[in-house]
Amino acid sequence: MSCCKNKELVKKAINTVRLLAADGVQKANSGHPGMPMGSADMAFTLWSKYLRFDPKRPDWIGRDRFVLSAGHGSMLIYSLLHLFGYDVSLDDLKNFRQLGSKTPGHPEHGHTAGVEVTTGPLASGLASAVGMAIGQKQLAARIGAPEELFKDQRVYVISGDGCIMEGTSHEACSLAGHLKLNNLILFYDDNKITIEGSTSLAMSEDVGARFAAYGWNVLKINGQCPKQICAAITLAKACKDKPTIIIGSTTIGFGAPKLAGTAKSHGAPLGDEELKATKAAFGFDPEQSFVVPEDVKAFCDECVAAKQADAAEWDAKFEAWKKSAPEGAALLDAIVNKTIPAYLEKQLLAAVPEKEVASRASSGAMLQVISKLVPAVVGGSADLAPSNNTYMKEAGDFSAEDRAGRNFHFGIRELGMGLVCNGLALTYALPFSATFMVFSDYMKPAIRLAAIQKLHEVYVFTHDSYAVGEDGATHEPIEQLAMFRSIPGVTLLRPAESHEVALAWAYAIRADHPVVLSLTRQALTNLPADVVAKMDVAKGAYVVSSDDDFEAIIIGSGSELGACNAAAAALRAQGKKLRVVSMPSWDLFDAQSDEYKESVLPKACCKRIAVEAACTMGWEKYVGCKGMTIGLNHFGESAPYKVLADKYGFTAEKITAKIADYLA
Repeated sequence: MSCCKNKELVKKAINTVRLLAADGVQKANSGHPGMPMGSADMAFTLWSKYLRFDPKRPDWIGRDRFVLSAGHGSMLIYSLLHLFGYDVSLDDLKNFRQLGSKTPGHPEHGHTAGVEVTTGPLASGLASAVGMAIGQKQLAARIGAPEELFKDQRVYVISGDGCIMEGTSHEACSLAGHLKLNNLILFYDDNKITIEGSTSLAMSEDVGARFAAYGWNVLKINGQCPKQICAAITLAKACKDKPTIIIGSTTIGFGAPKLAGTAKSHGAPLGDEELKATKAAFGFDPEQSFVVPEDVKAFCDECVAAKQADAAEWDAKFEAWKKSAPEGAALLDAIVNKTIPAYLEKQLLAAVPEKEVASRASSGAMLQVISKLVPAVVGGSADLAPSNNTYMKEAGDFSAEDRAGRNFHFGIRELGMGLVCNGLALTYALPFSATFMVFSDYMKPAIRLAAIQKLHEVYVFTHDSYAVGEDGATHEPIEQLAMFRSIPGVTLLRPAESHEVALAWAYAIRADHPVVLSLTRQALTNLPADVVAKMDVAKGAYVVSSDDDFEAIIIGSGSELGACNAAAAALRAQGKKLRVVSMPSWDLFDAQSDEYKESVLPKACCKRIAVEAACTMGWEKYVGCKGMTIGLNHFGESAPYKVLADKYGFTAEKITAKIADYLA
């Protein structure tokens, strides 16, 4: 398809994008005009001539994905969304960065129609785009759709120098090259300017050579020449076995008489006089703002009409395929709708190992069941699947040779893994990712972005305490549980034994937001059948045992619940009357009714003890000013975990002694 009428009209349309972006930043008195002005040629050429979309159906399954990884240049995508018929008006452009507008400072998925992923933290969009490219390939292969339906479906990205510098671009782009994701096309807006000045202050590498080493197809062009841009896209689409980076040399703030090519155009308005001079240089009226010339509007409308006609033709072929392939169509529905059987909990509980095992091991058993019952589930580990127990045995491995595999080998790339899984979640999958809990530190930006976007993902973090033991302080998480609990919209579950693991997984699969599972290296004691019968992990906390007229409540979290139960038995033998509560999730408990919370932790009982092998920050909410927390507010050390348990006071005997002193 070609929407190009003539060079002058294309040039006028591109300059319209530049000036809409500059006007939006100027009116807001905040933002980044330089990047949109410099990369408008690449973006408009892509959108007008190549990108497949239907603005009336932003979630159309046959669409390409466009990711503005350089999210600070958000007026670029907002201007394009307006010109190409999405629900972004001129008034929305005028309300850039204002409260409640559709045009926030950085693009936000779920907030603005047509924004595929929330971007702003540099390179996060690029890394998520790798996940989208994987998701496209995987879905087509799994449902067995004919090649002609999906062979032209692509993920296009615009990144800047900041994205290329950020470490996660190395992780994700290395993986993309290894997987030969030829459906991924990256425009690198190479304007050689960052906030502090020239990129030469901190960067001198050959980016093309670096990407060639990753296994990418590397093209270099003048990023402000539509003819070269078209030629590069054509070559990129023809590449059969590599992702492509199009390195476009551009001028930041292009067209601004005094500020073009300078850091001053990067992150601040051009100023009234400079903006007027820019408009005059482009042949626009300097006294008018937010102008879309009629011929530009008609040009864009014609492009949209052609794209919608193509979409309708694609839809007809897609519907014909679904009728001819009912099994593939049914699998598609199950994946896209994330179908979950009503009996999931029952099946998971039936799979609980008979012997006492580490919660990472029982989690692995649950994952085998889930992989068979929930087709949308895919995932993998950062080179730790045998230890995390996260390999789905009958699901195959996703690779350059097998696009239908559901297991991913992310390599030692934790942040890349997290952001790739965000991209998978934004495609059609329900992804999980796994590593040791202490290495979740590498993933925090990805988890935070998943929470902001309300993405349904599961994080499997094992080796969740000092019980890592011999590996020492570097591998023993202390503050990570507090980190997860502090992230809005993330649910942390720390199950105490195998049945709780089963129900924690059930909650995670049924959720609609990110869920963290905190799992152990060491074996845990299973709860008796009468407790399992009343277990309610989805409510965050429940009563394990309770004496009449109890004088104190012991709250156990995860691996410490077993020691709490043993301590309670010893104290009861001394005549103490106690209640023991399992609290796998603060978030879920806090969400319950006041009546339920009172039934578990009645206000009348002020003597409360919380036990968790992590920093104690936050537990005062549950134990109160008269309570006690047994935790770990220092880093660990290298020794067998039972030695550390004794030293740090987490054995049943030492917990018993501490509680006895407290109650004396």
